Amino acid sequence: MTTAALIVAAGRGMRAKAPGEATPKQYLTVGGQMILTRTICAFARHAEVDQVLTVIHPEDRNLYAQAVKGISQPLRSPVDGGETRQDSVLAGLRSLAGVAPSKVLIHDGARPFVTPEVITRVVDALDQHSGALPAVPVRDTLKHVADDIITQTVDRTGLWQAQTPQGFRYGDIVAAHEAAERTGRNDFTDDASIAEWHGLSVAVVEGAVSNSKVTNAEDLLLAEQLLQTAEHPVAGYVRVGSGFDVHAFGDGDHVILCGVRLKHDRSLKGHSDADVGLHALTDALLGAVGDGDIGSHFPPADARWSGMASDVFLRDAVQRVEAKRGQIQNVDITLICEAPKIGPHRDEMRQRIAEILEINISQVSVKATTTERLGFAGRREGIAAMASATVWTAYEEAIAQDD
Repeated sequence: MTTAALIVAAGRGMRAKAPGEATPKQYLTVGGQMILTRTICAFARHAEVDQVLTVIHPEDRNLYAQAVKGISQPLRSPVDGGETRQDSVLAGLRSLAGVAPSKVLIHDGARPFVTPEVITRVVDALDQHSGALPAVPVRDTLKHVADDIITQTVDRTGLWQAQTPQGFRYGDIVAAHEAAERTGRNDFTDDASIAEWHGLSVAVVEGAVSNSKVTNAEDLLLAEQLLQTAEHPVAGYVRVGSGFDVHAFGDGDHVILCGVRLKHDRSLKGHSDADVGLHALTDALLGAVGDGDIGSHFPPADARWSGMASDVFLRDAVQRVEAKRGQIQNVDITLICEAPKIGPHRDEMRQRIAEILEINISQVSVKATTTERLGFAGRREGIAAMASATVWTAYEEAIAQDD
């Protein structure tokens, strides 16, 4: 018998974001790691789960690739979701037809704290029932409200709060979803309600209060706090690296800063393209994983690097971070110069760095300052750059690499 986990992560989920944030909630970070990464790992590392499939929004493929870096088996290629959660689940179920698992667990991508014990209870319950879901009893008094006025106190006896993963025998839940599609029913709030409507028996097993869904900004804050408890310690650590570089001006008509070519009355001198911003960032990433510096990997005396575009050095640093099973969380660059003006080109620089690092632009900061005409930068003799990088690394993965 095989068990597949179907992670539903195709929603846009904007309520948890900060103002101006464009990243869907499942790709936001908690404790230095993407929410979806934590969710997928919970199932990928479970002994009773044989396959993991994620349903995503078509526009989120780059974000998804970041989320699953370092995760291989038993991960399957993602499937594009539909307009509703119900459509997305059915798309995922149909994509599993070739695997034809005996059991399938359907789980919310933004529910990252599901425990191994909850997963096991759901899987085991499917030996006796067509469906099973974890739940916790309702603890608070419930009120029915109309027009902001309480109309009734609802008896909470026998009421339970449903969670995921909701497990089913694969053939049964596919049949239920397809029946709902044929009849035009698209108003179900979860998969268990579809199963109930289709006449399947769904059992309840013990859930966990911590197995909550991240829906809004307050949930995101509570999730950070939860990670500090003994029940859910951060399964990894954050490493920070810093870098600094400086290049003098020479003859020329342009400079290259953070991967962007800018017209200028002088050029920066260097063995490569003298991109002081990317050089500092390369050292910051190398520092975060304790892997030397740019000069040790690309000696300036080596003719191979003469005139080389600096994105080559930065991509090498990214590969070294990934070799340590690290995930780049954010980077910050400060350019120190009197000219050229950085502000008009800031977002282009951020986008270029995001492309090289294969992260979201929201994780990249570029800013500039002057030295109030003091020192070499103030005298317009050159440009300096400072950079910092934050990398998240899982404990067990980092230990394995060190061994």
